[in-house]
Amino acid sequence: MFEQLHALLVENGSSASVGIITVAVMLLCGFALTRLTKLLKLPNVTAYIVTGILIGPYCLDLVPGIVVGNTGFLSDIALAFIAFSTGQFFRLAALKGNGLRVLVISLLEACVASVFVFIAAYFFLKMDLAFAVVLAALASTTAPASTMMTIRQMGARGDFVNTLLQVVALDNVVGLLAYSMAVSVALASTASGSGFALKNIIAPVLINLGSLFLGALLGFLLKLLLPKTRSTDNRLIISVAVLFGFCGFCQIIGVSPLLGCMSMATVYINVTGDDKLFKQLNYFSPPFLLLFFVRSGVSFNLGLLLTPQEAGASFLTLGIAYFLIRIAGKYTGAFTGCSLTHKAPSVRNYLGLALIPQAGVAIGLAELGARTLGGDMGSALRTVVLAASVLYELIGPACAKLSLVLSRSIPTGQEEAAEEAVPAAYEEEKHAVNLLIERIREIQAELPEHESGPAREAVPTQENRNILVSMRRRFHSNKL
Repeated sequence: MFEQLHALLVENGSSASVGIITVAVMLLCGFALTRLTKLLKLPNVTAYIVTGILIGPYCLDLVPGIVVGNTGFLSDIALAFIAFSTGQFFRLAALKGNGLRVLVISLLEACVASVFVFIAAYFFLKMDLAFAVVLAALASTTAPASTMMTIRQMGARGDFVNTLLQVVALDNVVGLLAYSMAVSVALASTASGSGFALKNIIAPVLINLGSLFLGALLGFLLKLLLPKTRSTDNRLIISVAVLFGFCGFCQIIGVSPLLGCMSMATVYINVTGDDKLFKQLNYFSPPFLLLFFVRSGVSFNLGLLLTPQEAGASFLTLGIAYFLIRIAGKYTGAFTGCSLTHKAPSVRNYLGLALIPQAGVAIGLAELGARTLGGDMGSALRTVVLAASVLYELIGPACAKLSLVLSRSIPTGQEEAAEEAVPAAYEEEKHAVNLLIERIREIQAELPEHESGPAREAVPTQENRNILVSMRRRFHSNKL
């Protein structure tokens, strides 16, 4: 039916309408399925991935292949928003007290997962060295979009959430650097490579560091372009323009925009302290994230996954092994890192569960790796990572939600919800207001003793009563 509509539109010279209608179908179907996952108490990300599979070529086939092929830019845009939102959590004030701990945890959980996957893929499943190295590097990444959407949807907060967000952001930095070196090793180990040389490994790392530096400069530029007097609409226009322009530049030079966008947000939040921009972008980005995850499900190549190989393990076996071994590596690394840094048991025991989701960053890097490696190796890399990511997004967000519940980061009752909803800073403010009210009452009680005559008593007493009423109104308005 959809193919007939496609042919009709093309015949009438309205081929662009196919893309518009397809985007509408993806958005509406993605939203509709969230109604079901909401009843099942599953995060929205799961609905988006399943929607892509259902409307993809192996089920309902509602999305023409030409639309999927021409929307590859969605990956870069989604990665930009994901990274920019993640960068806001790198506040220097927070990192001073927890930075070293988070760094240790991030390095261990990312590296242990990579080592586990490489050993399994190369030594046990007999995959090529180039393929095993790149796949192992991708295993280190975690899906910040899935994690952040789950946290936002559940309203979670606390030390567990702060540690989780910082670890997710840092382990993607580690993953990007590992991926750059892995691709260089892979190219050098293949016949089409230019030979193994140190410069082939250092060059991609330097390019990514250059992207990091450029993102930091753009963070300072955003500060200059977004003064407090700038209107809300213009702030959104300028910030989106900067993000899109940076994404386009990164695509030209062949690097992921993730590191640069993280750096941009980190610099901006630390030099301005302005978190309103991130809230604006959070309202603007959901359609892009939905389209990105739905498109990932549509791109799932079930036929290639079930095709047996002449040598080595089948892609299906490799995908299942990658799925299970990466989970074991993430949990082992996170548990070890938390133990070494003496984190609380609520963080140590459940952090690994929250690191299971993998989609945006891994899929984006897999697409980039497929273009870089090319041929059957690139196609196999994309298929295995996407297949595993589909599984991760089916159970990963649920595991992340479970970790938030077990770590007591999500309120379980109305009284607990009310207590959890009040930040520590607000509790201090509330305590200070109460002290001020008590002090005003003491002054009122003392005033008649020091003033003579009813006329002189009335003026200061009424004044202080007005102050008391004003403070009470402010207190109740802040509480609401």
